[in-house]
Amino acid sequence: MKLIIAYVQPEKLNSVKQSLYEKEIYKISVTNALGCGQQKGYHESYRGADLEVNLLKKIRIEIAVNDNFVEPTVDAIIKGARSGRIGDGKIFVMPLDECIRIRTGEKGSEAIG
Repeated sequence: MKLIIAYVQPEKLNSVKQSLYEKEIYKISVTNALGCGQQKGYHESYRGADLEVNLLKKIRIEIAVNDNFVEPTVDAIIKGARSGRIGDGKIFVMPLDECIRIRTGEKGSEAIG
């Protein structure tokens, strides 16, 4: 089992979800996040004051999958999020020791679904 965490641009969320649905991956968790990388933020002027904004809005997607779904999931995220410009995002794949479905008490790969 693996936990896949992806940070993508907010405007790419719908295309990432569509790509995941095409690969029959439906169980995802999505949260808003702030961060910066190579983009390094931007400058803007507000009421005459110069502001440096270095934490940009991102979307964090978390997906727990069985080992045979890792590659299709990563490929779907890349397909939906890639624009070819700096700031497209990052994907992290981490081992997942245990998963327990609260309703039934199932454990491991059966609990992920």
